[in-house]
Amino acid sequence: MFAFFERRIRPTASTGPAGSGPPQSLIGFYWHFVRQARGLFGLMFVTGLAVALVDTLIPIFIGRLVRLMEAPDRAMALEQAMPMLLVMAGVVLVLRPLALMTDSLVRNNAVVPGVTSLIRWQSHWHVVRQSWPFFQNDFAGRIANRVMQTSNAVRESVVSSIRGIWYIVVYGVSALVLMSASDWRLAVPTALWFGAYVLVLRHFVPRMRDLAKASSELRSAVMGRVVDSYTNILTVKLFARARDEDAHVREVIDEHTVAIQAHMRLITRFMTTLSALNAMLLVSTAAIGIWLWGRGTVDAGTVATALPLAWTIANVAGWVSWEVTGIFENIGVVQEGMETIAVPHSLTDRPGARELPVARGEVRFEDVSFTYGRQDGKKVLDALSLTVKPGERVGLVGRSGAGKSTLVNLLLRFHELESGSIRIDGHDIREVTQESLRAAIGMVTQDTSLLHRSIAANIGYGRPGASREEIVTAAKRAQAHEFILGLSDWKGRTGYEAHVGERGVKLSGGQRQRVAIARVVLKDAPILVLDEATSALDSEVELAIQEQLLGLMEGKTVIAIAHRLSTIARMDRLIVLDEGRIVEQGTHAELIALGGHYATLWAHQSGGFLAEDLAEEVAGPAVPAVAGVDGGEAVADPGPVDDMRTAERAEPDVDAEPAPARN
Repeated sequence: MFAFFERRIRPTASTGPAGSGPPQSLIGFYWHFVRQARGLFGLMFVTGLAVALVDTLIPIFIGRLVRLMEAPDRAMALEQAMPMLLVMAGVVLVLRPLALMTDSLVRNNAVVPGVTSLIRWQSHWHVVRQSWPFFQNDFAGRIANRVMQTSNAVRESVVSSIRGIWYIVVYGVSALVLMSASDWRLAVPTALWFGAYVLVLRHFVPRMRDLAKASSELRSAVMGRVVDSYTNILTVKLFARARDEDAHVREVIDEHTVAIQAHMRLITRFMTTLSALNAMLLVSTAAIGIWLWGRGTVDAGTVATALPLAWTIANVAGWVSWEVTGIFENIGVVQEGMETIAVPHSLTDRPGARELPVARGEVRFEDVSFTYGRQDGKKVLDALSLTVKPGERVGLVGRSGAGKSTLVNLLLRFHELESGSIRIDGHDIREVTQESLRAAIGMVTQDTSLLHRSIAANIGYGRPGASREEIVTAAKRAQAHEFILGLSDWKGRTGYEAHVGERGVKLSGGQRQRVAIARVVLKDAPILVLDEATSALDSEVELAIQEQLLGLMEGKTVIAIAHRLSTIARMDRLIVLDEGRIVEQGTHAELIALGGHYATLWAHQSGGFLAEDLAEEVAGPAVPAVAGVDGGEAVADPGPVDDMRTAERAEPDVDAEPAPARN
């Protein structure tokens, strides 16, 4: 029986009705989810109607019993009333429990788990497909809180509306009809009470909704700040800023407390007003009933029916008032959640977008300009054109803010182009699906983030379905296998099954970067993007991985970003960016000989150790060559690069001023 109701909804079987996501109007947002379970909600109306009607019969039974007890011949009256008494017993013993059980099965076993999980799943599915800037502009904790809380709020507000409002409407109308049938004057207090009840709700409920929304927003802000502190706990500890974090969180908790207090004050006033209304209903109904009985207009059975009806309405009104309060509190939560969940995707695939076929791997940037939507119109990339040939290895060089990362982010279509175009093998990336585009590009970032899963799962993320042997092979190529075998987590899992903690915090920076490289090795995409891919590695491991990267680059189109010029000096071509434009390009030796922007950066990074070598290279000495990856073609050796790496000299950033090298 339970399984029958629990299987009525399969929460994760669908991503929701066709369209871009939940509508931005409140009613539309509700209907978007409610219509997917409208059969169950309709059944709740039926079961709620049955429960209310059965409950209305109880005061009638009480009135009939009072009349029965007034009969002069009790034995005869009891014999004649036996069929009625059996029906009454059947209603109380069988029908009412059956109606309540059915109502509970529909609500608790079908709607509560099914609808809650359905809304949560579809909200997450929509939010996780938002653009990267969407997540950069908000707290991850607040986004997650809204996804989790909104599902409960939508479900509860709809269920409470059916349970509370529908119940009191059915019960109240039935009570009015029954009392009017006996004497219309008995129904006057109930009719007046309903009018006053509606006015009270009209006054208080909108205010409760607004206060609930404000409280919900501040609750999400509390969650966002707390999660932000936890996520960056290492920074908090390193700078001994626990007290500052206390103040940061205390500020929003104090604001939330004030909002809750205002909300609770309003609820107290509402409940006090409702209690007074209920008292007047009960007293006035009793007074009119006794007055009519005293005049002989109605019998004791009628009064005995009217008073329980009025008493039940008064009691139910308190429950319904809480339900109504909860409804509008939840509406406030839903309105706040819609600010995250009902946001249309800003970067979507075009209608008819096709899969990206990559046969050669040519990448062309054609007259690309980009401003990040800045009001001053300052361009991060300014009419930039660049062609990376199939199998070519290109290094991007330039000061921070020159546009290197922006160029890569546009290639991955994390932002929509403002002007110009980017083409891969002649295909405009705006005309293909984002998933197929990113599937064709393997990227290792400087700020490596791992999933809070096992090492094997993190490496396997590069290619779903990869075997354990393939995962281990990729780890070996990334110089990660040995340290992985020595790992053990807090639950005793070891090796490739050890979990890495949130964002990979259980690993060192170098270990995280090696796992990330292994992930890209396993992905084996035709286009490779390296953004400071070895910046967190020590010199010995970096040298070993550099050799592996040469093999990884074999036959691939490579775009590498590095502030440490020694890591990209072996590239086939170096592109020097400044203020969003290409100012120089060529091989390492050619750019050194040019004596321009790149040569200046190289001199800064050498810290004086390469001053003589630089003078010789500008004069045009012979440059040793090493085997490249393009069919063994000779690539200019960066000269003293490997010597510097072997000596483990830390190289300053491009933006750094010349300083003595550190041994």
